Amino acid sequence: MTVLIVGLVLFLGIHSLSIINDPLRNRMAQSLGEWPFKGLYALVSAIGLIAIIWGYGLARLDPVSLYVPPTGLRHLAMVLLIPVFPLFLAAYLPGRIKTTLKHPMLVAVKLWALAHLLANGMLHDVLLFGGFLAWAVVDRISLKRRQPRATPALPTTGFNDIIAIVAGLALYAAFITGLHAKLIGVAPVAF
Repeated sequence: MTVLIVGLVLFLGIHSLSIINDPLRNRMAQSLGEWPFKGLYALVSAIGLIAIIWGYGLARLDPVSLYVPPTGLRHLAMVLLIPVFPLFLAAYLPGRIKTTLKHPMLVAVKLWALAHLLANGMLHDVLLFGGFLAWAVVDRISLKRRQPRATPALPTTGFNDIIAIVAGLALYAAFITGLHAKLIGVAPVAF
């Protein structure tokens, strides 16, 4: 469990720098230079993500049950997950979805985390998905108070929404029909 916790602290910690102290983040980016700062940020994120994946795998070998979710919640989780991939893609393909939601990736993370908390009751699940859910909620609240940072983006068009929805639903279908089992080792739907 320690590796999972270290991974969460690294990954969510570096992603919380602007939440905790946006002026410090800006000073660090200015003193290091924008690209070296982004490189360091990416390195810490990658190390954290690798530790999360490794630690989650280790924790699954010795699971600790906190609760047993009713079967019906698994069905609800599958429904909640339908918009996750389209929302995630909409964050990078600006259109009406992004304009309406402002931060579709955070909505996607919240839905992803909540759905997994509804369907899984092991300690490692609660740490992983609960950590991401709490981070996404706090980040969204923080974004309302922070000055928006200029980021490069594609032009905003309605066609981007179509791409996000079609490609996102295709990814969802791929995940439930085998990719989740292949990557995570758990089949969300029995065929």
